[in-house]
Amino acid sequence: MNIIVLLKQVPNTTEVKLDPKTGNLIREGIESIVNPDDLHAIEAAVALKEKDGAKITALSMGPPQAIDALSEAMGMGVDESILLSDKAFAGADTWATSFTLGKAIEKIGEFDLILCGRQAIDGDTAQIGPQVAECLGIPQVSYVFEIEEIEKNGIIVKRRIEEGFERIRTSMPALLTVIGEMNTPRYPVVSNLLDACREKAPIKVWNAADIGVTTSEVGLEGSFTNVIKTFAPKSGRAGEVLEGDTKTQVKTLIGKLKENLLV
Repeated sequence: MNIIVLLKQVPNTTEVKLDPKTGNLIREGIESIVNPDDLHAIEAAVALKEKDGAKITALSMGPPQAIDALSEAMGMGVDESILLSDKAFAGADTWATSFTLGKAIEKIGEFDLILCGRQAIDGDTAQIGPQVAECLGIPQVSYVFEIEEIEKNGIIVKRRIEEGFERIRTSMPALLTVIGEMNTPRYPVVSNLLDACREKAPIKVWNAADIGVTTSEVGLEGSFTNVIKTFAPKSGRAGEVLEGDTKTQVKTLIGKLKENLLV
């Protein structure tokens, strides 16, 4: 079985702040981590590898430093990794990102399963997985929390829904987006991490030309949407002291509640 895991390096959002002048994320000095949901996808792939045997390829798109995320994936048990890194990829929306990943997967060749996290914590769109499946023309199941059985030409999974779960059988190749309920990601093996850091691990870097796309198809030029402005909503509470005796205060309070359609 050939498994491809999609992952992303993201800023640790517990520390991210916005530049009040530009509205952009302040990334300088902020720790970068593997997107948490993607760790569950890696763990699911490695568990399948240990159970039934598989070759796992991790694929990510990002700046050169995103190789650290792929190194961590190698430490967890991924066999080889590919980083899509090119200035032409910058500014991509979810569609341009999915298109780029799809073209890279076509270059990788035959695969049985694509696993990715439900969504990235720096965007929370949950669109990449389904859009990659659409680009490749393969079935996809989202919010998967259990891989129940792998058949000769298909797979049976359980996906979480609001009031329970659905049990779904689909043909392969297929794409699954997984949720944190699925498993507990393992820690990377130190020896594997050292190999990755020493450039012994098979991590490739591909640019736009390597996957056969033009600059007009990817990045900002290939995006259907653009972010005009990002800002943090102002928060704060304004208090008011009600004057008069208790009866007057209650009457005033009820009047203000009615005025704001709260009663």
